[in-house]
Amino acid sequence: MKNAADIEGVIVEGPTVERQSEILTPQAVAFLAALAREFEPRRRELLAARERRQAEFDAGALPDFLTATYPVRDGEWRGPAIPPDLRDRRVEITGPTDRKMVINALNSGASAFMADFEDSNTPTWENLIGGQANLIEAIERTISLDTPDKQYRLVERPAVLLVRPRGWHLPERHVRIDGAPMSGSLFDFGLYFFHNARRLIERGSGPYFYLPKLESHLEARLWNDAFNYAQDALHIPRGTIRATVLIETILAAFEMDEILYELRDHSSGLNAGRWDYMFSIIKKFRNRPEFMLPDRAQVTMTVPFMRAYTELLVQTCHRRGVHAMGGMAAFIPSRKDAKVNEVALARVRDDKQRESRDGFDGTWVAHPDLVPVARAEFDEVLGDRPNQIDRQRPDVHISAAQLIDVRVPNGTITEAGLRNNVDVGLRYLESWLRGTGAAGINNLMEDVATAEIARSQLWQWVHQGGRLDSGETIGKSTVRALEEDSLAAARGTMDDKDFSHTRFHDARELFDKVALSPNFIEFLTLPAYELLD
Repeated sequence: MKNAADIEGVIVEGPTVERQSEILTPQAVAFLAALAREFEPRRRELLAARERRQAEFDAGALPDFLTATYPVRDGEWRGPAIPPDLRDRRVEITGPTDRKMVINALNSGASAFMADFEDSNTPTWENLIGGQANLIEAIERTISLDTPDKQYRLVERPAVLLVRPRGWHLPERHVRIDGAPMSGSLFDFGLYFFHNARRLIERGSGPYFYLPKLESHLEARLWNDAFNYAQDALHIPRGTIRATVLIETILAAFEMDEILYELRDHSSGLNAGRWDYMFSIIKKFRNRPEFMLPDRAQVTMTVPFMRAYTELLVQTCHRRGVHAMGGMAAFIPSRKDAKVNEVALARVRDDKQRESRDGFDGTWVAHPDLVPVARAEFDEVLGDRPNQIDRQRPDVHISAAQLIDVRVPNGTITEAGLRNNVDVGLRYLESWLRGTGAAGINNLMEDVATAEIARSQLWQWVHQGGRLDSGETIGKSTVRALEEDSLAAARGTMDDKDFSHTRFHDARELFDKVALSPNFIEFLTLPAYELLD
């Protein structure tokens, strides 16, 4: 259908969903169109630059710290002063923007809630528009939910709200500007900023963001320019926006200083997005057998190359006076199995203890029950201090070679690890295709990053001659046999009628495509997006 605003060159396609007219007002759509027209050419140039760099890696090149930006790394500049409500971020909870999740996360006792339009959100039109509406209500403190079992209302002092838009690579096909789908990044950012920047400022907060999947400081520069453009357009002072960048690609790890510098007065720190970081390493060096990783469960945060990455992140952030945020604890406590909880919570405590003692200022959890567990470890280190930015790490000296030496001591590929990649990958994709991007699987809250690691490892093992610890070579037939096992197990939990309403058939075709096709597909969400709605 044509957009009701009747703005020349703008078409909104697809079904009309609840509250769409409230979110896509003529003024909001005009703002989106202006953002798209201003920045779309540069976005496409940067995506093309990614392809060129990938060709260089395929030809044998390796990443290194940039010579041209040495003055930035060597300079003594610092980031902006931290807004009062962002000074203490010791525990942040993350999740999608559905109504129940938003209320529970804001009420969880966490310092902040990252409302996610990216990896834990399936980008159906209903999820995107409904999520924007839910966030408006959350800021207005009017959001509520009544179920037969419970009434959900906001507590008096909810967590500080941050929002993660989609990455630069993802389109929003429901909105076409001058004949082309607009950027999912600019769509998510633009709508949230347009509707809420002034609301947030009036309440003593501000428009705070997480930025995913950046691969270079030039991509950070594009965000910074978009921030300035948006603030100028709405007559909001520059520097009001604050953004934390997820360092979740191997290339961004070499440009941490430069990324912070490009964001200038909008910088709020870096986050160790460890699951996507692992996926990025596999993806960038997929054609090189020396970069083949073992079972993903064996690639812990204590292996040398992951340790190098996190220590460099803390050192960089604190030198620049901004937050260093730790990684995700994805465990979902069981209401039925105390033994599972005991083992898993011990691991969570160890992880958060390591992060807090390494100098991180805060960390991520995926479930409200983990908030007090993570908080206890950071409370012990921080005490009454809001963060430990003043703790410098002059002892850290990380080389380029350390970041790309991905050897895992005693690492192996096991049948259990192989089977888990297939099973979890299939089950997650089936959930995603039904519109649920945050899926509880085996007591873990999984998102797109899990499926990306699973399918990319399978692709790498198949194409680089991976062998199980038993000596068996991993081939396409091995993977497909395990797919059959996984589907049979899923069928065994439901009758034929219920199974027919699932999307396992589509999930399997998609999984085959992204895990076994001759040419590696950069992001599984691109072909998956075509199967939505």
